[in-house]
Amino acid sequence: MTTAKPFPIPKREVWEAFQKVKANQGAAGVDGQSIAEFEADLANNLYRLWNRLSSGSYFPPPVRRVDLPKGDGRTRPLGIPTVGDRIAQEVVKRYLEPILEPVFHDDSYGYRPGRSAIDALRQTRQRCWRFDWVLDIDVQSYFDSIDWELLLKAVRHHTDCPWVLLYIERWLKAPVQMQDGSIVPRTAGTPQGGVISPVLANLFLHYVFDVWMARSFPAIPFERYADDIICHCRSEEEARTLWRALEVRFRTCGLVLHPAKTKIVYCKDTNRRGNYPAQSFDFLGYRFRPRKAAWRGGLYGTSFLPAASPKALKAIRQTIRGWAFHHRTDKSLADLARMYRPYIQGWINYYSHFYKSALTWTLHRIDAFLIRWACNKFKRLRRRPKGAREWLARVIRVNPHLFAHWRFLHGNGRTSGAV
Repeated sequence: MTTAKPFPIPKREVWEAFQKVKANQGAAGVDGQSIAEFEADLANNLYRLWNRLSSGSYFPPPVRRVDLPKGDGRTRPLGIPTVGDRIAQEVVKRYLEPILEPVFHDDSYGYRPGRSAIDALRQTRQRCWRFDWVLDIDVQSYFDSIDWELLLKAVRHHTDCPWVLLYIERWLKAPVQMQDGSIVPRTAGTPQGGVISPVLANLFLHYVFDVWMARSFPAIPFERYADDIICHCRSEEEARTLWRALEVRFRTCGLVLHPAKTKIVYCKDTNRRGNYPAQSFDFLGYRFRPRKAAWRGGLYGTSFLPAASPKALKAIRQTIRGWAFHHRTDKSLADLARMYRPYIQGWINYYSHFYKSALTWTLHRIDAFLIRWACNKFKRLRRRPKGAREWLARVIRVNPHLFAHWRFLHGNGRTSGAV
């Protein structure tokens, strides 16, 4: 009697997959089990998962759906797998990613090791200086529209590993548990939120878009971050020709270009004549548009540049307002700095790469709420906003590193009138 498993999945792969899932954290799935609860009986939980994966008896549970609010009043569906399912997906991702990475296009940036949104933005900025026109592509409900048969065909093109193919198909077909508890079957797409979903979504658009572009429009460069795509064209007519061809190509592959959000943009600057209605586009939280810029030799002109988008800045301000500093009088200033440092530092790290002055006014809102907090916390400052401003200015001079944004706004302990 043999005890060999049908699928030779090393136990160490499951262990290392758990370490990655733990590092990424994340909410509980349909079983309500947190990462800490999974870890409380880690050895047994990992063994059971490995045993099922290697025997072929693993079936993913339903994905818990949550709807995240979007800026336009609509929601974005997010699928949250269980902790065990995230580990299983990570095992497959660890197998598949090294095979696909060398194949993927140089201008595909989303969810890839060693590449970032900032890399994509930097390339976009440079190409907007060289090309007059942009086709800003929006794929309607991309993650929900991926054709399973075409996707599985693409996966089979790169691997014949039986357990990888088996579990990818099972994940694609796993139902969704809605917020009311009902279970809904799925017929297309891969849920956003799954560990394996970004790799599969990238592979699908690699063939639908990247390879097709290299073959059909090799002179038109692009940047793609998942389903966010910017194409650079030499003329408005070239952009319209590409748009028409992409509508046919995407429709053939089961996708639809959003008719209102896909648009042609003129990259206006000092040296470009003409006045066209669309002269800006948003990409990865930045808005590209004509902006005043310092040129060489002390001259100023207009360049087509990215800066934090109004939508992104509004979301930051809403988050700051939601912290309700002025009601947190039970906390010390150091407590508040420690609690919110990861958020503030994250915004600075991401949105200060290009035209960082666009972030300044929004970060000053934090100090405005700190002034209200001081007025409520300290009796001597109540109904004395000027005194609270002076108090905060002194704190910034003495301890400019306390809050993550103070060095960004005030330099070496200097304060500005906006405090």
